[in-house]
Amino acid sequence: MKVVIVESPAKAKTINKYLGTDYKVLASFGHVRDLPEKDGSVDPDDGFAMRWEEHAESAKQLRAISDAVKQADGVVLATDPDREGEAISWHVLEVLRKKKALADKPVSRVVFNAITRNAVMEAMDNPRDIDTDLVDAYLARRALDYLVGFNLSPVLWRKLPGARSAGRVQSVALRLICAREIEIEAFKPREYWTLDTTFAMESGDTLTARLVRHQDEKLEKFSLADEAAAQAAQAAIEGTSFTIEQTESKPGKRHPAPPFTTSTLQQEASRKLGFNARRTMQTAQRLYEGVSIDGETTGLITYMRTDGVDIAPEAVSEGRDTIDHLFGAEHLPDVPRKYTSKAANAQEAHEAIRPTSFARHPDDVARLGGIGEDERRLYELVWKRALASQMESARVERTTIDIAGADGKTGLRATGTVITFAGFLKLYEEGRDDEADEKDGVRLPMVEEGAALDTREIAPEQHFTEPPPRYSEATLVKRMEALGIGRPSTYTSILSVLRDRDYVRMERNRFVPEDKGRLVVAFLENFFDRYVEYDFTAALENDLDKVSNGDLGYRDVLDRFWGDFHTAVETTLEIRNTQILDTMNDVLAAHIFKDADGGVSRACPKCDEGQLSLKTGRYGAFVGCTRYPDCRFTRPFATGDDAGEDIARVLGQDPESGLDVHVKDGRFGAYIQLGENGETEKPKRASIPKGKTPQDMTLEYALKLLSLPIEIGAHPESGEAILADIGRYGPYVRCGKQSASLETPDEVFEIGVNRAVAVLAERKRKGPRRGAAGGSVIKELGAHPESGKPVRVMDGRYGPYVKYEAVNATIPKDEEPDGLTLERGLELIAARIAKGGGRKRRASAKK
Repeated sequence: MKVVIVESPAKAKTINKYLGTDYKVLASFGHVRDLPEKDGSVDPDDGFAMRWEEHAESAKQLRAISDAVKQADGVVLATDPDREGEAISWHVLEVLRKKKALADKPVSRVVFNAITRNAVMEAMDNPRDIDTDLVDAYLARRALDYLVGFNLSPVLWRKLPGARSAGRVQSVALRLICAREIEIEAFKPREYWTLDTTFAMESGDTLTARLVRHQDEKLEKFSLADEAAAQAAQAAIEGTSFTIEQTESKPGKRHPAPPFTTSTLQQEASRKLGFNARRTMQTAQRLYEGVSIDGETTGLITYMRTDGVDIAPEAVSEGRDTIDHLFGAEHLPDVPRKYTSKAANAQEAHEAIRPTSFARHPDDVARLGGIGEDERRLYELVWKRALASQMESARVERTTIDIAGADGKTGLRATGTVITFAGFLKLYEEGRDDEADEKDGVRLPMVEEGAALDTREIAPEQHFTEPPPRYSEATLVKRMEALGIGRPSTYTSILSVLRDRDYVRMERNRFVPEDKGRLVVAFLENFFDRYVEYDFTAALENDLDKVSNGDLGYRDVLDRFWGDFHTAVETTLEIRNTQILDTMNDVLAAHIFKDADGGVSRACPKCDEGQLSLKTGRYGAFVGCTRYPDCRFTRPFATGDDAGEDIARVLGQDPESGLDVHVKDGRFGAYIQLGENGETEKPKRASIPKGKTPQDMTLEYALKLLSLPIEIGAHPESGEAILADIGRYGPYVRCGKQSASLETPDEVFEIGVNRAVAVLAERKRKGPRRGAAGGSVIKELGAHPESGKPVRVMDGRYGPYVKYEAVNATIPKDEEPDGLTLERGLELIAARIAKGGGRKRRASAKK
């Protein structure tokens, strides 16, 4: 018997069916060990030696794997086919060696891109050794992230209280978001006008054209800068007659996009389905692990963490057969399409994301058991994109009609694109990030050169230039990929970390930097500028790719990085905090000290003698007077457009009760209330969910919040009601005693029964989320600045509390556990220790 080790227990059961009784398939449940969060886990003075620690929750599983291997004839490492999968195989192998479970047993590594019988059996027939170059690249990446996080975060804690942490790649992503916000704030709208004219033709058709020449000069975008210029141009059109000067039609083609990579899947799922990156990857994981088909669990898509864009020849052949069957031979190109990635250092050996079988139509998948609405929609997206990538190009005709005025000084132009053969567009068209002013699809009438036109309507239109849009998840991932920052497996965690640490917030699915995030970026740009440069981060990624290709030693990468970085850390620690705050005052002046007129003023509004300045306290940064303690003026750091705005207002009336629906500002933040105190026995209230602002509230949305919890249906197995609600820990669904978190508050109002059942089942499969004996983890606050050990908010039998090692500190009832910061957590821990908490109790003497 051989032991096969995979990552997921869902895969283990399926693959064991494929392989039969000669194999025992066990799951590692992902990574089994990591660098402990304490000083010395990576030792630069000892050749960057790494000291690994097994995860406490992995102990039982590792014991089972070790016991099975001792009784086996060999070991097959079958973790996922990416860099992380290679690392997990290496970790498992190292643990087995440490436990002396291997002896002389043969060890092989296999990879399969899809969980189907054919893919698994083919992989088992082609074993290989662990790729040590990929492992070395993982070691370098993990060591770098540790060295940056563990050395840079304490600098932030000491110099910028309130800052949570900084990471090697997340800080660069945050810089992109903040840089875009600065562009938006500095943007000055510019006015311009356009003139569209509708002409009548002898045939009875109409033709709309835009003014492109005025006073015998070609019009640029800002040539008509104001209404007066537009009126003068309109008078010129009214004062002359027009004829068709010439027409020109050019045939063209539109080609299909390649199949999905991880990043393009996340982008398109965001644009077309409204999924964030985490929801996309979780749904893709379920499709990859598969569902039961004819009594056998089968994966529906290939592996979803990839940056390759080509697909296997046999899949191409099946796709072409499907195209021929569904659309006809005219929709097939003469030869199969082959794609290459434009992304830096793409792993071309990895397949793109595709269905495991093109013959499995989305309509057929929708009828399978265990498929929720999210899975159905994402599968359809993957199926259409992959199939369209092998279809014939669309043929279009681009037509331009030039119209000349009799005065010889005025000209107009009409343009349009007509699709003459749909090709791949019959199945799929790639989404767009922003609205585009395109004329595709505008069908122009047949015209003859020299034909006279009758002016019917002139429509001047005022426009203003707009600032660049804030990044959505899709556009941020696209930008990071273009810069060569991050890799497919990292994008989801990078975006999640920025939100979890309150460096950014989401408004209308766009990233808005919080003041805390802007402060961190400004600090890093001025004192660690090299390490948040896009080119430097991309070059470091290139070095890591060279390691994975065997062209560079991983210790060489670490050594080259560590020397200068360590010097920068030590130098910054020696800088006085007042000097750092003076720099922040100068850099962020336009944001922090913006006055009512849009200018910058640092004059203290209370004493008129002192100046306003950034200051730091136990709860983070704030603005205060330099004449403290003589002048005690302070205000929050936040100075947005709504700073100081009275948010209390009436949204409208509840159609059922007739009572006013209010937005109110309370001790713990804004909330919704139905009616006034005294109108009802106890007015119904609802908190405004995280990610939403009081300014976002509408009557419709407020009534939805007041309607919670809502029943979305009955569980198909138990018959119990499934409820959706928003609690103090966020949105969730509940059925009986079981509950599961949802991604966003809006999902509470959109989720259906199928999706809810899938979410509850996934939560049940993972088991209770526990960080330490005695309670489940509500929030990770961070590492203790002295020991580096984790500080957590826990949910215990008697309510929420802060835990650090053996010390448990109760959270006061008037404080929200979700809003707790590391600094506040440390205060509660210190107070508990001062009262004698955390000491071991003596056992009472037996009588």
